[in-house]
Amino acid sequence: QVKLVQSGGGLAQSGGSLRLSCVGFEFTLNYYAIAWFRQAPGKEPEGVSCISVSDKLYYADSVKGRFTLSRDNVKNGAHLQMDSLKVEDTAMYYCAVDGNPHLCTEYNGAFYFTRSDFGSWGQGTQVTVSP
Repeated sequence: QVKLVQSGGGLAQSGGSLRLSCVGFEFTLNYYAIAWFRQAPGKEPEGVSCISVSDKLYYADSVKGRFTLSRDNVKNGAHLQMDSLKVEDTAMYYCAVDGNPHLCTEYNGAFYFTRSDFGSWGQGTQVTVSP
């Protein structure tokens, strides 16, 4: 079975930090683009961050300078380090991967980073930030 398993998250105070992890099974994750999406209650899904197969990084403006996405090839996974958390970061967070080498890059006049581009998804992890 090909799957992604997420861990981390939970409750943090505004200004605090959390680290989310995503581990892949039945495939080698370092050959995949990896992304984090989030969806807050009543809000549209938002692409938070992604890393391409060639390790190009992208961050949404809403998290830039506060979140860091990194690969962990030893553990066949990735981490999303979230610092300086804000109440508006409260959401369900999902990791997603796909082997398309154009993801998280500018390709053919478009930046490829949408939910439909990713073929495998983690189960989701709740992040709640209190004031």
